[in-house]
Amino acid sequence: MPPSRSHIRSTVETCLGRYGEEGAALDGLLAVLDGADEPSSRATLPGHVTCSAVVIDRNRRVLHIDHRATGSLLPPGGHVEAGDRTLLAAAVREVCEEVGIRPGDLCLTPQFLGSPIDVDVHDIDANPARDEPAHQHFDSRFAFYLTAEEPPSLALQDEEVTGAQWLPFADVRSPALRAKLLDAEREGLDGWPEPVNASVLIHDGRGRCLLRLRDDREGIWEPWAFALLGGGRTMDDSCPEATLRRELAEEAPGLEPADLMPFAVEEATSVDGLAVPIQVCSGVWSGALDTVGLREGVLLNRCTVDMLDRLRLSPGLGELIRRHAAEHPAAEGPPDGARPLPGEAPAGTELHIVGVHLHLQDEHGRILLGLRHPNSAFAPDTWHFLAGHCEREAAIACLVREAKEEAGLIIAPEDVELVHTVHHVDSPTARPRIGLVFQARSWTGDPEVLEPDRCAEWRWWKPQDLPAAVVPYTRRAIDEILQGRPYSEIGWGER
Repeated sequence: MPPSRSHIRSTVETCLGRYGEEGAALDGLLAVLDGADEPSSRATLPGHVTCSAVVIDRNRRVLHIDHRATGSLLPPGGHVEAGDRTLLAAAVREVCEEVGIRPGDLCLTPQFLGSPIDVDVHDIDANPARDEPAHQHFDSRFAFYLTAEEPPSLALQDEEVTGAQWLPFADVRSPALRAKLLDAEREGLDGWPEPVNASVLIHDGRGRCLLRLRDDREGIWEPWAFALLGGGRTMDDSCPEATLRRELAEEAPGLEPADLMPFAVEEATSVDGLAVPIQVCSGVWSGALDTVGLREGVLLNRCTVDMLDRLRLSPGLGELIRRHAAEHPAAEGPPDGARPLPGEAPAGTELHIVGVHLHLQDEHGRILLGLRHPNSAFAPDTWHFLAGHCEREAAIACLVREAKEEAGLIIAPEDVELVHTVHHVDSPTARPRIGLVFQARSWTGDPEVLEPDRCAEWRWWKPQDLPAAVVPYTRRAIDEILQGRPYSEIGWGER
């Protein structure tokens, strides 16, 4: 099956998200997508979808071919075929067929990733030999870097190509593509590959690393194999560490490794055969697996080096773990932590998760609560304080950060005071938590929903008229604050 109509539409929309002013020029493409005919079929007229590859070398030059049929000098590309999984896959296939560059010789650029750099509309003359009338091509152009320092030898497809040239950005023949390349050059588009994925090797300091078993589904990278946590970079990620923090929040929200440091840059192969540079970081975490809240994958498991030969691993992962283990020797002593590592808590100490909560009251005495998103792993469709988990930061700094990120509220640290502490545990096996409830004497801004995947609505409530669905320890904290009590417990045996 060729790429779906919805895939083509979403791919084009990602390009328009960057170049919105070009929307009117793509009215013909949008009409094809709204029509009944297959958008990528060359029989669909008056126009259909095609794909091209903008291949960039380390001298900031773009590969152009002399197209035999049209006599034009343009990036390699052509029609989508039934076996092409995506438009990107079609572009990769075309460059391989026309000039002999293999998928493994290419990698995505961090500036565009899987989004087209350009969607070009160009006219095609009638071809009586093929009984084709004049029509248009709606050409999605994807940018790639070469993985090698020097361009590979080309094997030109004589049937369609008479020659090839590498042209500097400023000499690229398409005016729209040329302008976009020159703009992107100022953003770092330079032909030198850099990580477009990030993974984290999480270890407990005692010789065990954390692996995730991937789902066995179509389109999953290395399905049904143990792999590191992590994922692909997005254009909103400022760096590989930002990718990791976002991916962990999405995939395993209870997992927050400390001492996150770059360890290695590895290379994998994507489902389309492209080279994928991966920034691997290492981090330390020894928490209970049942607190992670895994959302992607089958399960999490800790393993030691001697277990690796018995597991199905992503390619190269075993060697990577062994190298890390050699450079980070495990501390002596029992693996379950009977003896603490330097700087850790004494044996028998139960580590707690610390959360900060904002008890905010307006001039009418009403309390601000947020309605958790229906798909939230914690307390879906339930009202809760504005809250967050402490990272490696002071509690009040965390509160100030969360208030700005979640609701756009600006709070000065000196205007914050602790009004209640709740010590709670959800079950006998869950990690216990300490909830610090702070009150802000003043703030700037009105509550906005800035993280809609977590909070669906902010609303002010009278303390005596709280909704029925409130997080239990939130309700307890509000009641205790109204009575002037600074501490409460939930789940330990009520007092």
